[in-house]
Formats: sequence, C-alpha cells, structure tokens
Amino acid sequence: MGVALLLVCAFAGFIGCAIHAGQLPVMAGFAIALLSATTYLAYAVDKRAAERGRWRTPESTLHALELLGGWPGALIAQRVMRHKTHKASYRMGFWMAVVANCAAFGLWIARP
Repeated sequence: MGVALLLVCAFAGFIGCAIHAGQLPVMAGFAIALLSATTYLAYAVDKRAAERGRWRTPESTLHALELLGGWPGALIAQRVMRHKTHKASYRMGFWMAVVANCAAFGLWIARP
C-alpha cells in the first residue's frame, strides 16, 4: 500500500500545485476526486459481486473510469481490497490508463 499511496499523494500534489498556479481550474480537482471515489466504489461493487458469483462490472467500464481520472481511487481499491491485482492483461490496461491520464494532464498544464 505504501508505494500506491505515495503515487496517489504525488499526483494529488501535482494537481494541487497546478490549480494553485492557475494552470488547472479548481473544478478539475473536484472532478478527479469525484471520479476517484466513483472508481473506488465501482471496484467495491465488482469485488462484492465476484465474491457472491453475481454479475460483474465490465473491465472496459473500470478502465474507462481509470482513464477519465479515477485511477487514484482504483489504485487504492486494488491495494485495500486486493482486487484486480492478478490478471496481467488487466494490470497492463490499468497502467496504460494511468500513463495516458497523467500525460493528458501534463499536456493540459504545459499548453501555452
């Protein structure tokens, strides 16, 4: 959990600094927090469904939430719930979403 929490805190600090510098609107911070909470809840619902043998949340939905900015919540959920941590193809998709999301924020902040 330590490295995951460090990564999430670093991203939050990056976003906070960008907002403070006027490079991102305050609403971007709220949107990321809301998406992270929503993604965490989606993981919790999927974990519970897996344990009970019920309908699961499609992986594409989870990846879409991660890509839109909910990856910090997903990363914490993966560590806390030990969910979606074994399937290599899922982990690859998750980290691709993280990189794409961070790159998008970097480009947004670097724009003239």
